[in-house]
Amino acid sequence: MKLNKRQVKIKTVVKNRQAGFIVVLEDIHDPHNAAAILRTCDGFGVQEVYFIFDQEKRYNPKRVGKSSSSSANKWLSFKIFDSTQDCLKVLKKSGYEIIATAIHPKAKNLFKTKLLHKKIALLVGNEHRGLSEYAIKSADQIIALPMKGMVQSLNVSVTAGIYIYEISRQRQKDLKKYQLKPKAAEKLASDFGKR
Repeated sequence: MKLNKRQVKIKTVVKNRQAGFIVVLEDIHDPHNAAAILRTCDGFGVQEVYFIFDQEKRYNPKRVGKSSSSSANKWLSFKIFDSTQDCLKVLKKSGYEIIATAIHPKAKNLFKTKLLHKKIALLVGNEHRGLSEYAIKSADQIIALPMKGMVQSLNVSVTAGIYIYEISRQRQKDLKKYQLKPKAAEKLASDFGKR
């Protein structure tokens, strides 16, 4: 049976989705920043995004960026948590390496850090406060961007994009190791076909 263009696109996208790479957004205030991060996740093969609304007002990730032409939210999977503790408990129980992104004395340079653990949860924090102290203390690793200018931070969506890209780039060298298992890929392709 010959596949139509949409089916071919879905098959290609699913093949490039990464298993074991979750982006966790802790208290992202501005839904526009969240929408930009979601587009980056979709673009670099991240399927799962966890939202934590501990300090910030909750919004629906499925509605974020819906009016934009990209509507990445349509193609991603979400879980929502009311506390960082609950989210990290689930991730640790599932064997995820918790990677905190923060300007911190113990932070390692992103570009000098191997991020090849089979299961990675990348934590990105609030636009103004960054990650909570609990998230940083609970992390297995803390990484930061090496800034060269007078300003020590970038917009959260830009920062998240750089981290997501670098982890995806490192994983490309052994992509088969990080691809979805056949049953998971088949299920995702079926789900995509219904969206």
